[in-house]
Amino acid sequence: MSQSDGVVHRRNVNKSNSDNLNHNNDSDDDKRRNSSGDDDIEDGDSKDTRLTLMEEVLLLGLKEKEGYTSFWNDCISSGLRGCILIELALRGRIELEKAGLRRKSLLNRKVVVTRNDQATGDVLLDEALKHIRETTVTETVHSWIEYLSGESWNPLKLRYQLRNVRERLAKNLVEKGVLTTEKQNFLVFDMTTHPLTDNVIKNKLVKKVQEAVLSRWAGEVGRMDRRILAMLFLAHASDVLENAFSPLSDDDYEVAMKRVRDLLDLDLEGEAARPNSNELMWAVFAAFIK
Repeated sequence: MSQSDGVVHRRNVNKSNSDNLNHNNDSDDDKRRNSSGDDDIEDGDSKDTRLTLMEEVLLLGLKEKEGYTSFWNDCISSGLRGCILIELALRGRIELEKAGLRRKSLLNRKVVVTRNDQATGDVLLDEALKHIRETTVTETVHSWIEYLSGESWNPLKLRYQLRNVRERLAKNLVEKGVLTTEKQNFLVFDMTTHPLTDNVIKNKLVKKVQEAVLSRWAGEVGRMDRRILAMLFLAHASDVLENAFSPLSDDDYEVAMKRVRDLLDLDLEGEAARPNSNELMWAVFAAFIK
């Protein structure tokens, strides 16, 4: 695969540059770590452009000049559907069924139920919420990821597929001034692409991901911001996390990857059972970690 195919190559930078990162945890983040509902949408300065979890993961995977994701990435489709479920859960719209006192179900066996059917204002989220609300048979997180991705073998479930998700998310980013729209010719066909126009927002996103596993590493998952935690898991599941880590020095890269591996090795069932945890979020993580 050539470099033009969109593979991001890691380059060495002076270690002193990364050492300049602030190693003190932001007290404002501590105040938001255990928040839930619509307030979770705020993950930065209120004056900044707010991106959904799906838009952030897509932006990490988007080739900046070419304006499309790698043709070799077959993970991002299901990863974005996982983002949609977590976004709905963080906004208090869906949750996992409550287990009875005498029965404790595993994450992969609990079904998704509607907690609040109020519209979010985001077309993709509201379309997924409508499917979950109107289904006659409750389904698990893993099943919903398959249905929303169109990967189910059941023809009766194909109506749940969310179509053109990447294109629709890219258009949202165009409306927010992050991307632009162009036409590119690929010999046998023309394709609409969305190159990056706002480097500031992309750089802030990459820096946020890097700092989450370096200077702002909390040491334990219970102290991490839910959105940051979800982004790390879903960016890894979508095979785009490397794009955020590639500019790091060798030493920082090794530290970042080790801490991500530590997250992937967590006891997901145990973390989901902790007080104030978002159980559906952990169920989505479990669906991608085989």
